[in-house]
Amino acid sequence: MSSKEELLKRLSDGVFEMEEDDVAEAAQEYLDAGYPAFDGIMDGLVDGMNRASEMYEQEEYFVTDVLLCSDAMYVGLDILRPYLPETKDDHKVKAVIGVVEGDTHDIGKNLVKIMMETAGFEMIDLGRDVELQKFVDTAKEEHADIVCMSTLMTTTMGGMETVIHLLEEAGIRDQVKVMIGGGPISQKYADKIGADGYSQNAVEAVKLAKSLMKIA
Repeated sequence: MSSKEELLKRLSDGVFEMEEDDVAEAAQEYLDAGYPAFDGIMDGLVDGMNRASEMYEQEEYFVTDVLLCSDAMYVGLDILRPYLPETKDDHKVKAVIGVVEGDTHDIGKNLVKIMMETAGFEMIDLGRDVELQKFVDTAKEEHADIVCMSTLMTTTMGGMETVIHLLEEAGIRDQVKVMIGGGPISQKYADKIGADGYSQNAVEAVKLAKSLMKIA
């Protein structure tokens, strides 16, 4: 029987090395040993995904690698998720996410979505090249807590500021936190347009979202 630490390492390595079968096997063994599903997800699967996204940031992994890692992670999630403890009164924080109009680069957005979903956020994915008003309409309809926007192009950055103005005009700016990210974006730009926060990668995005929502 493997120890908890050994199984967590196998889960992390399996995701990092894109080995779906290894992840499935380790996840089942982990459950059979009676270890908590939440730790398996966060300290095993998410840890592997964090490592993969760091390699992507360093340009050691390509988009296809990250997607294969996320496939392996989802295999593990499907096995472990049903064993998470039920929390009936737990309000899931709801976030709208998308790439702003004019930009079709969505790997960063997809990574943030995967990480935030795994951390327990309910994600409403608008996709890429999203019409600016749609962020506002969806946030309103879904009673979202957070609006997450990304872009990799300087030419479309201004759309983020427009969305913030549209949220103000709709009278819901004080009800939602606005998070932005992407290649040309910086904390300075976030401050300039009045966003609530900026993160430079998917790992930081989860920390930022938790901090903005005051989640431990």
